[in-house]
Amino acid sequence: MPVGVPKVPFLNPNPEPEPDSAVEEIDSMEEKATWVDLYNRLYRQRLLFLGQDLEEEIANNIVGLMIYLSIEDPYWNQTLYINCIGGLVFPGLAVYDTINFVPPDVKTVCLGIAASMASVILIGGTVTERCAFPNARVMIHQPRVEDFDDRSSELGFEGDTLLYLRDRVAQIYVQRTNKPDWVIAIDLERDTFMSAAEAINYGIIDGVYVCEDEDEE
Repeated sequence: MPVGVPKVPFLNPNPEPEPDSAVEEIDSMEEKATWVDLYNRLYRQRLLFLGQDLEEEIANNIVGLMIYLSIEDPYWNQTLYINCIGGLVFPGLAVYDTINFVPPDVKTVCLGIAASMASVILIGGTVTERCAFPNARVMIHQPRVEDFDDRSSELGFEGDTLLYLRDRVAQIYVQRTNKPDWVIAIDLERDTFMSAAEAINYGIIDGVYVCEDEDEE
């Protein structure tokens, strides 16, 4: 059987007065704990995850969480962990715009890979707060026909509109990396892969997490 999403205990942030003994305290905590899905527990700590293809449902969930959490506490910064090979353009732009709309800073962190539209979301994080793990990879390229919703023709999107969106994605890279238009245009014409260190030099992220052991060496 596949392993489902594990459940973890969540304690009431306003517990009743402490019991008289340690045993009673443990029993009391277990009784008061509410078992919730792991990700729901992490969401309460403002830790969000993009770990599947970018489609409407996952993008809407992330957008809704960001807005709800920012209403609940506009000063508690959020972190979005990204391990995604990309997806559709419209959902990706929705997440990108929401990151820049909500009042709290949004740290974006790449673990695994951030490719295609996922790299747009990665670069959209708060400047100085865009990071990656040492073995993460980033890939950028020009949005392709398959990156648009299959219903684009039904919704009346003409070629000019699709070309505008491709140019808009390119401009996001230009604005966020401070590189010339022609450099971005050349690099987007193919699948350009980068290591975490190369992504820093390119301007997509601002730092790389370093393991303590490596730092000591």
